Amino acid sequence: MIPAVEIKNVTVSYYEHIALHNVSLTIAPGEFVGIIGPNGAGKTTLLTTINGLGRIHSGTVRLFGETVNRRNIRRIRTQIGYVPQQLTVDPRVPFDLQEAVLLGVYGKIGLGRSITAQHRQKAQELMAYFRIDQLKHRPVGQISGGEMQKVALARALLQEPKILLLDEPTVNLDRRSITEIIRLIEEIYRRFNLTVVMVTHQIDYLPGVCNRVVLVKEAKIIWDGEKEAGVKPERLDELFSG
Repeated sequence: MIPAVEIKNVTVSYYEHIALHNVSLTIAPGEFVGIIGPNGAGKTTLLTTINGLGRIHSGTVRLFGETVNRRNIRRIRTQIGYVPQQLTVDPRVPFDLQEAVLLGVYGKIGLGRSITAQHRQKAQELMAYFRIDQLKHRPVGQISGGEMQKVALARALLQEPKILLLDEPTVNLDRRSITEIIRLIEEIYRRFNLTVVMVTHQIDYLPGVCNRVVLVKEAKIIWDGEKEAGVKPERLDELFSG
């Protein structure tokens, strides 16, 4: 089976800062992998590398069996959906929820192409699935954090990706919204047959469908294996200590 993601001996640097150091990671199609670590450990950089945007100093990244390079990255990235920590929107911008979801189309067809009736129908179905269709004409600057995360998920799925990257999807949400977002992530994983990589430092909120964790500390992967073993107290103490 061709891996969905294959990172080999990758170092990512931003000026003099080493964000990832000699990292290797292979993810099979259909896996749900949790990336855990303290702030500044390199978790988000690992997602960025998978997303084809990391400033790679050395090593190789292969997605769907294809080595990523400048010539093919735009095409490959159409198969990757990305949900950031938080969609920040200026409340003064006259941009409604439906328009925010439809931005996912451009991730698939490219900027400058026309949105079709089929795209709009798919967006409507996703908004209904996430129960935000009744808010579709509300300015995105006037919706809650939980609703904004649903927008981000719908936007990513509208791209019809093979890989879904989630960067701290429950950060700054209240407990009720966290519970709902985690349930939706589990449903999405099962329903859309995706490979999912989720970054978090909130161990208690790892979805039940996540069966593998990768522990990242000081720009390195220090452990990779089954979730039950990875979240043992002694291992987490080592991860988050000093």
